[in-house]
Amino acid sequence: MTKFITFGEIMLRLKSPGFERLMQSPSLEATFGGGEANVAVSLANYGQYVRYVTVLPDNDIGTACIRELRGLGLDVSHVIRSNGRMGIYYLETGACQRASKVIYDRDHSAICLAEPGDINWDSVFEGMDWFHVTGITPAVSKGLADLTLEAVKTAKKKGIHVSCDLNYRKKLWKWGRSTVEIMTELCDYVDTIIANEEDVQMSLGIHADKTGDVESGELDVLQYRELAKLVKDKFPDITRICITLRESLSADQNNWSACMYDGNEFFVSKKYNMLDIVDRVGGGDSFSAGIIYGVNAYANPQEALEFAVAASCLKHSIPGDFNRVSVSEVENLMRGAGSGRVVR
Repeated sequence: MTKFITFGEIMLRLKSPGFERLMQSPSLEATFGGGEANVAVSLANYGQYVRYVTVLPDNDIGTACIRELRGLGLDVSHVIRSNGRMGIYYLETGACQRASKVIYDRDHSAICLAEPGDINWDSVFEGMDWFHVTGITPAVSKGLADLTLEAVKTAKKKGIHVSCDLNYRKKLWKWGRSTVEIMTELCDYVDTIIANEEDVQMSLGIHADKTGDVESGELDVLQYRELAKLVKDKFPDITRICITLRESLSADQNNWSACMYDGNEFFVSKKYNMLDIVDRVGGGDSFSAGIIYGVNAYANPQEALEFAVAASCLKHSIPGDFNRVSVSEVENLMRGAGSGRVVR
Protein backbone atom coordinates (compact mmCIF):
# COMPACT_ATOMS: atom_id res chain seq x y z
CA MET A 1 0.00 0.00 0.00
CA THR A 2 1.22 3.50 -0.86
CA LYS A 3 1.92 5.56 2.25
CA PHE A 4 1.07 9.25 2.14
CA ILE A 5 2.23 12.25 4.13
CA THR A 6 1.01 15.85 4.16
CA PHE A 7 2.46 18.95 5.83
CA GLY A 8 0.88 22.30 6.64
CA GLU A 9 -1.13 24.35 9.09
CA ILE A 10 -4.42 23.24 10.56
CA MET A 11 -6.55 25.99 12.07
CA LEU A 12 -9.49 26.47 14.33
CA ARG A 13 -12.42 27.21 12.01
CA LEU A 14 -15.03 29.60 13.43
CA LYS A 15 -18.11 29.86 11.23
CA SER A 16 -21.28 31.91 11.56
CA PRO A 17 -24.38 29.68 11.79
CA GLY A 18 -26.10 28.81 8.52
CA PHE A 19 -25.93 31.70 6.10
CA GLU A 20 -25.68 34.41 8.75
CA ARG A 21 -23.22 37.28 8.54
CA LEU A 22 -20.30 37.06 10.95
CA MET A 23 -21.40 38.11 14.46
CA GLN A 24 -25.01 38.52 13.33
CA SER A 25 -25.83 36.32 16.30
CA PRO A 26 -23.59 35.71 19.35
CA SER A 27 -22.41 32.24 18.33
CA LEU A 28 -19.83 30.63 16.07
CA GLU A 29 -19.44 26.98 15.06
CA ALA A 30 -15.99 25.69 16.05
CA THR A 31 -14.31 22.93 14.04
CA PHE A 32 -10.84 22.38 12.57
CA GLY A 33 -9.59 22.66 9.01
CA GLY A 34 -6.68 23.41 6.71
CA GLY A 35 -5.69 22.47 3.17
CA GLU A 36 -3.16 19.75 3.89
CA ALA A 37 -5.14 18.28 6.79
CA ASN A 38 -8.21 18.17 4.55
CA VAL A 39 -6.30 16.12 1.99
CA ALA A 40 -5.03 13.79 4.70
CA VAL A 41 -8.51 13.16 6.10
CA SER A 42 -9.92 12.38 2.64
CA LEU A 43 -7.16 9.86 1.96
CA ALA A 44 -7.74 8.23 5.36
CA ASN A 45 -11.44 7.93 4.50
CA TYR A 46 -10.36 6.03 1.39
CA GLY A 47 -8.64 3.48 3.61
CA GLN A 48 -5.10 4.79 3.09
CA TYR A 49 -2.26 5.15 5.56
CA VAL A 50 -1.67 8.89 6.03
CA ARG A 51 0.83 10.71 8.22
CA TYR A 52 0.05 14.36 8.95
CA VAL A 53 2.80 16.73 10.06
CA THR A 54 2.25 20.16 11.56
CA VAL A 55 3.19 22.31 14.55
CA LEU A 56 0.53 22.89 17.20
CA PRO A 57 0.48 24.89 20.43
CA ASP A 58 1.10 22.95 23.61
CA ASN A 59 -2.30 23.73 25.10
CA ASP A 60 -5.81 22.28 25.30
CA ILE A 61 -6.81 23.53 21.82
CA GLY A 62 -3.80 21.82 20.26
CA THR A 63 -4.60 18.64 22.19
CA ALA A 64 -8.22 18.70 21.02
CA CYS A 65 -7.04 19.07 17.43
CA ILE A 66 -4.71 16.08 17.70
CA ARG A 67 -7.49 14.02 19.26
CA GLU A 68 -9.78 14.92 16.35
CA LEU A 69 -7.20 14.01 13.71
CA ARG A 70 -6.30 10.75 15.42
CA GLY A 71 -9.98 9.87 15.55
CA LEU A 72 -10.21 10.45 11.80
CA GLY A 73 -7.51 7.84 11.22
CA LEU A 74 -4.38 9.93 10.75
CA ASP A 75 -0.89 9.14 12.01
CA VAL A 76 -0.13 12.20 14.15
CA SER A 77 2.99 10.78 15.78
CA HIS A 78 5.19 13.44 14.14
CA VAL A 79 3.10 16.47 15.08
CA ILE A 80 5.28 18.93 16.98
CA ARG A 81 4.02 20.76 20.08
CA SER A 82 5.54 24.18 20.53
CA ASN A 83 5.10 27.75 21.73
CA GLY A 84 2.69 30.03 19.92
CA ARG A 85 -1.04 29.92 19.35
CA MET A 86 -3.57 28.10 17.21
CA GLY A 87 -4.21 29.78 13.90
CA ILE A 88 -7.84 30.73 13.31
CA TYR A 89 -9.96 31.44 10.28
CA TYR A 90 -13.43 32.93 10.37
CA LEU A 91 -15.94 31.89 7.72
CA GLU A 92 -19.13 33.53 6.55
CA THR A 93 -21.01 31.38 4.02
CA GLY A 94 -22.37 33.33 1.08
CA ALA A 95 -25.64 32.82 -0.74
CA CYS A 96 -27.02 33.89 -4.09
CA GLN A 97 -24.95 36.88 -5.22
CA ARG A 98 -23.33 37.46 -1.79
CA ALA A 99 -19.90 35.84 -1.82
CA SER A 100 -18.53 33.77 1.03
CA LYS A 101 -15.95 35.56 3.18
CA VAL A 102 -12.83 34.28 4.95
CA ILE A 103 -10.92 36.26 7.58
CA TYR A 104 -7.52 34.89 8.63
CA ASP A 105 -6.09 35.28 12.13
CA ARG A 106 -2.92 33.20 11.98
CA ASP A 107 -0.02 35.56 12.73
CA HIS A 108 2.34 34.15 15.38
CA SER A 109 0.69 30.74 15.31
CA ALA A 110 2.89 27.85 16.45
CA ILE A 111 3.61 26.70 12.90
CA CYS A 112 4.15 30.30 11.75
CA LEU A 113 7.18 30.44 14.01
CA ALA A 114 8.75 27.27 12.58
CA GLU A 115 11.97 27.43 10.57
CA PRO A 116 14.29 25.07 8.68
CA GLY A 117 15.85 22.54 11.00
CA ASP A 118 12.82 22.41 13.32
CA ILE A 119 11.50 19.19 11.75
CA ASN A 120 13.55 16.02 11.34
CA TRP A 121 12.53 15.21 7.77
CA ASP A 122 14.64 12.05 7.65
CA SER A 123 12.51 10.63 10.46
CA VAL A 124 9.25 12.06 9.13
CA PHE A 125 9.73 10.60 5.63
CA GLU A 126 10.78 7.13 6.76
CA GLY A 127 8.67 4.57 4.89
CA MET A 128 6.67 7.20 3.00
CA ASP A 129 5.90 7.13 -0.75
CA TRP A 130 3.98 10.34 -1.53
CA PHE A 131 4.35 13.83 -0.01
CA HIS A 132 1.71 16.56 -0.43
CA VAL A 133 2.08 20.28 0.25
CA THR A 134 0.28 23.43 -0.87
CA GLY A 135 1.12 27.00 -1.75
CA ILE A 136 -0.67 28.15 1.40
CA THR A 137 2.15 27.12 3.72
CA PRO A 138 4.96 29.16 2.12
CA ALA A 139 2.59 32.14 1.93
CA VAL A 140 2.30 32.36 5.70
CA SER A 141 5.87 33.32 6.63
CA LYS A 142 9.45 33.30 5.36
CA GLY A 143 10.38 30.61 7.87
CA LEU A 144 7.59 28.36 6.59
CA ALA A 145 8.53 29.02 2.97
CA ASP A 146 12.09 27.94 3.71
CA LEU A 147 10.87 24.94 5.74
CA THR A 148 8.57 23.81 2.91
CA LEU A 149 11.42 24.08 0.41
CA GLU A 150 13.62 22.06 2.77
CA ALA A 151 10.88 19.42 2.93
CA VAL A 152 10.33 19.01 -0.82
CA LYS A 153 14.09 18.90 -1.46
CA THR A 154 14.47 16.13 1.12
CA ALA A 155 11.49 14.20 -0.26
CA LYS A 156 12.87 14.43 -3.77
CA LYS A 157 16.28 13.12 -2.66
CA LYS A 158 14.54 10.14 -1.09
CA GLY A 159 12.62 9.33 -4.27
CA ILE A 160 9.25 10.27 -2.77
CA HIS A 161 6.61 11.54 -5.20
CA VAL A 162 5.79 15.18 -4.40
CA SER A 163 2.44 16.82 -5.16
CA CYS A 164 1.63 20.49 -4.69
CA ASP A 165 -1.70 22.26 -4.84
CA LEU A 166 -0.65 25.81 -5.74
CA ASN A 167 -3.60 27.21 -3.73
CA TYR A 168 -2.90 30.94 -4.21
CA ARG A 169 -4.16 33.03 -1.29
CA LYS A 170 -3.90 36.77 -1.94
CA LYS A 171 -4.57 37.67 1.71
CA LEU A 172 -1.54 35.68 2.91
CA TRP A 173 1.31 36.66 0.57
CA LYS A 174 2.52 39.72 2.46
CA TRP A 175 5.91 38.92 3.95
CA GLY A 176 8.47 39.72 1.24
CA ARG A 177 9.77 37.73 -1.74
CA SER A 178 7.54 37.45 -4.78
CA THR A 179 5.02 34.62 -4.93
CA VAL A 180 6.20 33.58 -8.40
CA GLU A 181 9.85 33.40 -7.33
CA ILE A 182 9.09 31.21 -4.30
CA MET A 183 6.57 28.90 -5.97
CA THR A 184 8.69 28.46 -9.09
CA GLU A 185 11.61 27.34 -6.93
CA LEU A 186 9.33 25.00 -4.98
CA CYS A 187 7.79 23.46 -8.10
CA ASP A 188 11.22 22.47 -9.39
CA TYR A 189 10.92 19.61 -6.87
CA VAL A 190 7.28 18.73 -7.58
CA ASP A 191 5.95 15.78 -9.62
CA THR A 192 2.21 16.51 -9.63
CA ILE A 193 0.93 20.10 -9.81
CA ILE A 194 -2.70 20.81 -8.91
CA ALA A 195 -4.26 24.21 -9.50
CA ASN A 196 -6.96 26.38 -10.96
CA GLU A 197 -6.32 29.05 -13.57
CA GLU A 198 -5.76 31.85 -11.05
CA ASP A 199 -3.28 29.69 -9.13
CA VAL A 200 -1.25 29.12 -12.30
CA GLN A 201 -1.26 32.81 -13.16
CA MET A 202 -0.51 34.22 -9.72
CA SER A 203 1.78 31.49 -8.38
CA LEU A 204 3.77 30.65 -11.51
CA GLY A 205 3.30 33.73 -13.70
CA ILE A 206 1.94 31.60 -16.57
CA HIS A 207 -0.97 32.87 -18.67
CA ALA A 208 -2.88 31.31 -21.55
CA ASP A 209 -4.31 33.63 -24.20
CA LYS A 210 -7.95 33.00 -23.38
CA THR A 211 -9.58 30.54 -20.99
CA GLY A 212 -12.97 32.16 -20.50
CA ASP A 213 -14.56 33.97 -17.60
CA VAL A 214 -15.07 31.95 -14.40
CA GLU A 215 -17.68 34.44 -13.18
CA SER A 216 -19.74 34.22 -16.38
CA GLY A 217 -20.03 30.45 -16.04
CA GLU A 218 -18.32 29.90 -19.39
CA LEU A 219 -14.86 28.36 -19.74
CA ASP A 220 -12.98 27.44 -22.91
CA VAL A 221 -11.76 23.97 -21.94
CA LEU A 222 -9.46 23.57 -24.93
CA GLN A 223 -7.52 26.65 -23.88
CA TYR A 224 -6.73 24.89 -20.62
CA ARG A 225 -4.81 22.34 -22.63
CA GLU A 226 -2.57 25.17 -23.78
CA LEU A 227 -2.25 26.41 -20.19
CA ALA A 228 -1.28 22.92 -19.02
CA LYS A 229 1.29 22.62 -21.81
CA LEU A 230 2.83 25.94 -20.76
CA VAL A 231 3.21 24.61 -17.21
CA LYS A 232 4.78 21.41 -18.55
CA ASP A 233 7.17 23.48 -20.69
CA LYS A 234 8.28 25.43 -17.62
CA PHE A 235 8.61 22.30 -15.46
CA PRO A 236 9.51 19.50 -17.90
CA ASP A 237 10.13 16.97 -15.12
CA ILE A 238 6.58 17.06 -13.72
CA THR A 239 4.46 13.96 -14.18
CA ARG A 240 1.11 15.71 -14.54
CA ILE A 241 -0.69 19.03 -14.22
CA CYS A 242 -4.30 18.90 -12.97
CA ILE A 243 -6.54 21.97 -13.32
CA THR A 244 -9.96 22.37 -11.73
CA LEU A 245 -12.65 24.14 -13.75
CA ARG A 246 -15.14 25.97 -11.58
CA GLU A 247 -17.86 27.98 -13.31
CA SER A 248 -19.43 30.27 -10.71
CA LEU A 249 -23.07 30.98 -11.39
CA SER A 250 -23.64 32.32 -7.87
CA ALA A 251 -22.26 31.81 -4.36
CA ASP A 252 -24.34 28.68 -3.92
CA GLN A 253 -24.50 27.29 -7.45
CA ASN A 254 -21.49 26.28 -9.56
CA ASN A 255 -20.61 24.01 -12.45
CA TRP A 256 -17.66 21.75 -11.62
CA SER A 257 -15.19 19.74 -13.72
CA ALA A 258 -11.44 19.37 -14.26
CA CYS A 259 -8.76 18.48 -16.75
CA MET A 260 -5.37 16.78 -16.60
CA TYR A 261 -2.30 16.75 -18.85
CA ASP A 262 0.45 14.14 -18.48
CA GLY A 263 2.78 15.43 -21.18
CA ASN A 264 1.21 13.22 -23.84
CA GLU A 265 -2.56 13.15 -23.43
CA PHE A 266 -5.07 15.75 -22.28
CA PHE A 267 -8.01 14.44 -20.25
CA VAL A 268 -11.27 16.27 -19.53
CA SER A 269 -13.73 15.06 -16.90
CA LYS A 270 -17.46 14.90 -16.84
CA LYS A 271 -19.04 18.20 -15.82
CA TYR A 272 -21.37 18.38 -12.81
CA ASN A 273 -23.83 21.14 -13.60
CA MET A 274 -25.69 23.43 -11.21
CA LEU A 275 -24.13 22.16 -7.97
CA ASP A 276 -26.16 23.43 -5.02
CA ILE A 277 -23.37 24.21 -2.57
CA VAL A 278 -23.69 23.41 1.12
CA ASP A 279 -20.03 24.24 1.90
CA ARG A 280 -17.48 25.16 -0.74
CA VAL A 281 -14.47 25.32 1.61
CA GLY A 282 -12.29 22.26 1.13
CA GLY A 283 -13.61 21.55 -2.36
CA GLY A 284 -10.21 21.97 -3.97
CA ASP A 285 -8.55 19.89 -1.25
CA SER A 286 -11.01 17.06 -1.86
CA PHE A 287 -10.06 17.20 -5.55
CA SER A 288 -6.36 16.99 -4.64
CA ALA A 289 -6.99 13.97 -2.44
CA GLY A 290 -9.09 12.41 -5.20
CA ILE A 291 -6.30 12.80 -7.76
CA ILE A 292 -3.70 11.47 -5.33
CA TYR A 293 -5.86 8.43 -4.58
CA GLY A 294 -7.01 8.04 -8.17
CA VAL A 295 -3.61 7.87 -9.86
CA ASN A 296 -2.52 5.28 -7.31
CA ALA A 297 -5.72 3.19 -7.50
CA TYR A 298 -6.61 3.22 -11.21
CA ALA A 299 -4.48 2.30 -14.20
CA ASN A 300 -6.53 4.58 -16.46
CA PRO A 301 -5.77 8.32 -15.99
CA GLN A 302 -9.30 9.20 -17.11
CA GLU A 303 -10.73 7.13 -14.27
CA ALA A 304 -8.38 8.82 -11.81
CA LEU A 305 -9.60 12.25 -12.97
CA GLU A 306 -13.25 11.20 -12.81
CA PHE A 307 -12.75 9.92 -9.26
CA ALA A 308 -11.23 13.25 -8.19
CA VAL A 309 -14.03 15.32 -9.71
CA ALA A 310 -16.75 13.09 -8.29
CA ALA A 311 -15.13 13.20 -4.84
CA SER A 312 -14.95 16.98 -4.87
CA CYS A 313 -18.50 17.21 -6.20
CA LEU A 314 -19.66 15.29 -3.11
CA LYS A 315 -17.60 17.50 -0.79
CA HIS A 316 -19.70 20.51 -1.80
CA SER A 317 -22.62 18.79 -0.06
CA ILE A 318 -20.86 18.35 3.31
CA PRO A 319 -20.49 21.04 6.01
CA GLY A 320 -16.99 21.58 7.37
CA ASP A 321 -13.53 21.42 5.83
CA PHE A 322 -13.30 17.61 5.70
CA ASN A 323 -14.68 15.42 2.91
CA ARG A 324 -16.37 12.61 4.81
CA VAL A 325 -17.06 10.19 1.97
CA SER A 326 -15.92 6.67 1.12
CA VAL A 327 -14.47 5.18 -2.06
CA SER A 328 -17.73 3.35 -2.78
CA GLU A 329 -19.76 6.56 -2.51
CA VAL A 330 -17.43 8.33 -4.93
CA GLU A 331 -17.45 5.41 -7.36
CA ASN A 332 -21.25 5.28 -7.27
CA LEU A 333 -21.35 8.91 -8.38
CA MET A 334 -18.74 8.18 -11.06
CA ARG A 335 -21.09 5.52 -12.42
CA GLY A 336 -23.99 7.93 -12.56
CA ALA A 337 -25.74 7.44 -9.20
CA GLY A 338 -26.27 11.16 -8.62
CA SER A 339 -30.01 11.43 -8.18
CA GLY A 340 -29.82 11.92 -4.42
CA ARG A 341 -32.46 9.24 -3.75
CA VAL A 342 -32.49 7.75 -0.27
CA VAL A 343 -30.28 4.65 0.01
CA ARG A 344 -32.17 1.99 1.98
